[in-house]
Amino acid sequence: MKTTLATVTLCLVVLMATGFPFERKGGSPTGSAAKEKRVQYAAWDDVNVIAHGLLQLGQGLKEHVDKTKVQMRDIFSKLKVFNRTVTELGKESQRLREEGDALKARAHGLEDREGQLLNVTAELREKAEEMQQERRTMSERMNRLEERVDSMLQGDAVLPDTNTGAKNNSDAHNIQLMLEAQNRRIDDLMERIRLQQEKLDKQNVRIRTLQSQVQQSRQRSASPRSSNTNGSVQGGVVEQRDSPVEIASDCHELFLRGETTSGVYTIQPMNAEPFKVYCEMTADGGWTVIQKRQDGSVDFDQLWQAYEKGFGSLNGEFWLGLEKMHSISKGGDYILTIKLSDWSGDIASIRLPFHLGGAETKYSLKIQKADAFSTLESSLGTDATSGLPFSTRDQDNDQKKDTNCAKHLSGGWWFSNCGRSNLNGRYFQSPAPKQRHQRKQGIFWKTWRGRYYPLKYSMMMIAPAEVENKS
Repeated sequence: MKTTLATVTLCLVVLMATGFPFERKGGSPTGSAAKEKRVQYAAWDDVNVIAHGLLQLGQGLKEHVDKTKVQMRDIFSKLKVFNRTVTELGKESQRLREEGDALKARAHGLEDREGQLLNVTAELREKAEEMQQERRTMSERMNRLEERVDSMLQGDAVLPDTNTGAKNNSDAHNIQLMLEAQNRRIDDLMERIRLQQEKLDKQNVRIRTLQSQVQQSRQRSASPRSSNTNGSVQGGVVEQRDSPVEIASDCHELFLRGETTSGVYTIQPMNAEPFKVYCEMTADGGWTVIQKRQDGSVDFDQLWQAYEKGFGSLNGEFWLGLEKMHSISKGGDYILTIKLSDWSGDIASIRLPFHLGGAETKYSLKIQKADAFSTLESSLGTDATSGLPFSTRDQDNDQKKDTNCAKHLSGGWWFSNCGRSNLNGRYFQSPAPKQRHQRKQGIFWKTWRGRYYPLKYSMMMIAPAEVENKS
């Protein structure tokens, strides 16, 4: 740039020097030589060359300025982006600090709750020990009373006097009443001890769960960014993936850990991968829902593989899947509860102890035979006492040799002779179709509303046999 300016200056000097006439000096002028003044001007070509050079120089300077402006705009744009990035990083840093503070506060809250539960547990244990001590005291008193009764009976045998015998009989009767009262009190204490022991067991399960949550909170507090990669939220419930010990095997175990809200949870039965289920929490326990029909939003006319793996939405209509049902129920005695509703608003509930076989038995459903099935239960219970394999339209395993019940009706089910029940049929809105061959493809339970009455709602759920269903 400096060289260019120097060149321009030199050109201007030359132009000024050659653009004005000048007189040549060489001694004093004399005669004609003195009169004759020789004037010199710059040549026109030279002026054109210099002017052209100045124009090119000006153009070059303009391009240089334009280029510099573009570069300055790029620099300003990058500075703005940089400023925005710095601002966003500041906000992200603030958010992470707030999340860390919130997690620390939650961890402190869980620790306080854990301390409270430990105090309650300690109090319950002390109370149980006091009851056991009182029971021992009562037992000793009872033994002494029995010895006294024996001695009195022996004395009555030695002294046959009438008055003495009557007195002894009266004393023996009073002692007998005292013994009966003591026995009732002991039974009362035993029942209270049993209830306290159950509470202690539940408290221990909750304490272990809280300890696990505290440990997770501490880990997340130490690494806030990793909290999004260790678990995800579904329906307001945090899925536990860090350790198999932390995941319950079914919904009833979640209930024992303190969960009382119905919704979607993650469980992991023994020797199975974790999967999501819908848990119906009642006052008595947690039930794992395996089937739900309510509005016809899901097509249940599916093939074998779909019924084996499961389909639908856990928050709407769904079939959990035969594989998952088997993995949950194979660990012990389970109960199948079926809830039905018709278009008039009437409700029916069926409860059946059952066993579900694996894939090698075509997921055969066996209902444990009760003393006598009621009329309502007989639509499934009577046929399934010896075991009913599951059938779909591409796998005919029903007991009717000349007909594929799943194809003749609709959906997959534990069919016997096609006529007793099918909760996976087509969903018909009220009023039902007039044609008989269409109505028999619907959802029906023959011993409740008849074979050709399409039901409005059905839900099937399972739980361990220890759960008492009071609904």
